Amino acid sequence: MNFEGDLSLLQRKMAASSAGVQRRQAVMEALNVRSGQRILDLGCGGGHLVEELARAVGPQGKAFGLDPSKTQIQAARERCNHFDQATFFCCMADEIALNAASCDAVASIQTLEYIEDVDAALSAVIPLLKTQSKFVNISILWDHFKFHGADETLNTLVFDAFRAHCFHQMLPMELPGKLAKLAIRDIHTRSLAFVITQRHDNSPARFAEAVMANFALRQGVAEDKVRDWQTQLAEAEKQGRFGFASFPVLTSGTLA
Repeated sequence: MNFEGDLSLLQRKMAASSAGVQRRQAVMEALNVRSGQRILDLGCGGGHLVEELARAVGPQGKAFGLDPSKTQIQAARERCNHFDQATFFCCMADEIALNAASCDAVASIQTLEYIEDVDAALSAVIPLLKTQSKFVNISILWDHFKFHGADETLNTLVFDAFRAHCFHQMLPMELPGKLAKLAIRDIHTRSLAFVITQRHDNSPARFAEAVMANFALRQGVAEDKVRDWQTQLAEAEKQGRFGFASFPVLTSGTLA
């Protein structure tokens, strides 16, 4: 999925939602950041995590953000422009201008599943870590990502179209093995699953619905079908039978 234009804005709104806040808190807890550290956020989007990292590492540290989207990098720079220790790279993972063993940690939130050759990306990023440094990732088990309340046939139509939005539907199941091959040890996984029954302004359900509708239209699903799906979800909420379930998984480990 190309996070430019409207999708870029929706991604930033999702990052600012309650689910986005929860994920960043989980990453910061897993990293246990110390002043003076150098930490890379792979796929930084609008810079929400980089902002927190920059505050945590302080003026003596460095918070790096990498994203291939010019729109996202511009938004991230604006968000973090009050931190001299925040630096951004608009490039792919294997193009980043950082030396080997120069980072105290690498973090990534919902990025790796969008990289087709995820093994190559990991092989490019893991060497940036110093020995005994942390790698922390959050990716979604997309097979368990679902809205409830719309007609099942219509729901399936939209979800089948949405499956094409990323390359790795169940990456958290494969990631521990991939990391182990790259000398990451002490690997742990933790569920961050949640269920939401409302579509208020700070609800990730509202933004996820918009992303899915946008993508389904781009995949050729008829506009009347997509709008009917959204109308049915709104009606289900009014009737108290709406639900949105997501299953993010945090995976962490240490370079041997």
